[in-house]
Amino acid sequence: MEERTYLKWYNKVGYGSGDIAGNVVYAFLSSFVMIYLTNTIGLSAGIVGTLIAASKLFDGFTDIFFGSLIDKTRSRLGKARPWMLYGYIGCAVTLAAIFAIPADWGETAQYAWFFIAYTLLNGVFYTANNIAYSALTSLVTKNSKERVQMGSYRFIFAFSTSLLIQSVTIGFVAQCGGGAGAWRTVAIVYALIGLFINTISGLSVKELPEEELNAGGEKKQEEEKYGLLEAFRLLLSNKFYLMICGVYILQQLYGAMINVGIYYMTYVLKNENLYGVFSWAVNIPLIVALVFTPTLVGRWKGMYKLNLGGYIIAVAGRALVVVAGYVGSIPMMLAFTALAALGQGPWQGDMNAVIASCSEYTFLTKGKRVDGTMYSCTSLGVKLGGGLGTAIAGWLLEFSGFSGKLDVQPASCINMLHVMYLWLPLVIDIMIMLILSRMKVEETNAKLKEEKASRDIWEL
Repeated sequence: MEERTYLKWYNKVGYGSGDIAGNVVYAFLSSFVMIYLTNTIGLSAGIVGTLIAASKLFDGFTDIFFGSLIDKTRSRLGKARPWMLYGYIGCAVTLAAIFAIPADWGETAQYAWFFIAYTLLNGVFYTANNIAYSALTSLVTKNSKERVQMGSYRFIFAFSTSLLIQSVTIGFVAQCGGGAGAWRTVAIVYALIGLFINTISGLSVKELPEEELNAGGEKKQEEEKYGLLEAFRLLLSNKFYLMICGVYILQQLYGAMINVGIYYMTYVLKNENLYGVFSWAVNIPLIVALVFTPTLVGRWKGMYKLNLGGYIIAVAGRALVVVAGYVGSIPMMLAFTALAALGQGPWQGDMNAVIASCSEYTFLTKGKRVDGTMYSCTSLGVKLGGGLGTAIAGWLLEFSGFSGKLDVQPASCINMLHVMYLWLPLVIDIMIMLILSRMKVEETNAKLKEEKASRDIWEL
């Protein structure tokens, strides 16, 4: 039986454009905040890393909190859209603040400014916006194919934005005159662009009525009777949620190590402009894979085999990047970086659909719908993984003897950059591949539905 369709093409495109706004924040912050702080403001990479790690202690409490609030929200705009729309206003303000640290302040005051702005951005505003945005995948359609398509559109925009940000930012800063004032100007421009596009995205879709989401609403009263602790318990009892959280965190750790590329290109390959070139090698294959992911999901009869097969390719690609890095061949590094990214693409495209299936697993086993809370794994992964990855990068750079005041870094730093940019991404990809080998949520849900249908027939 053909599934009912809920969305037009412009709803899917409009929804997907929301990740332009998300990556105006995330790509800019993750790619350039460390080098801005160390090489422009003159702060210590190790101290910055420690502050980011401390910020994550607060962030960890906010994801499930905001997810639970979204599940309980009742408004004219729905459950998730108010948080998505209003949360981004805070994102725009705090993003600009992070890149507006007063250059003439003392170091202690500069560290405090950064810590407060960074924590508010990640722990409050980005959390509310990102969880709400991700939860819309479950709230605007019940069609599994449309959910995959929404994820593909979303991440096409995400990686296109990352590519653009990583390619033009260094030149944009230079065109604005360089220095702290230029970084502030660039951040304000990005924040305003993000605010405009986020608003368009939030208004381009409409959430389904509660009754339709609950297939008639017969369990509505039961589903609403749970608090924050109960939501937390429901998440911990869902093994697939824990797997997705693990993969999401590892992905962000991977991204943080890849973002060390700005240091690798500057101090190992002696050309900081290569960072933009390698961004093309990462993002273009991802975008190509995302275009074909909905079709491939259909041909592979689901997401499990496609995702696992993709990451087997990704592991092979990153292993060859290591070889090419020690050989010293930039063309080979670019080619194998592209191969790895191509393998990672299917999971990026259908990830939201997998989370929706994960939420369905909780509904089938516990009789409670926790869509907003379930999508806390997206914000949790971005913040914990990305923040921890940036912190680890700072610690490793400090440990290796890096100094932003030196034009030539010591041999210990060069060796550490090889470890961070070549070896750690390979190790992380292997770990993700192993987790995906157990991500059989679609098969599990199908069995649960068959068992329920059999019980219903038996009762009749």
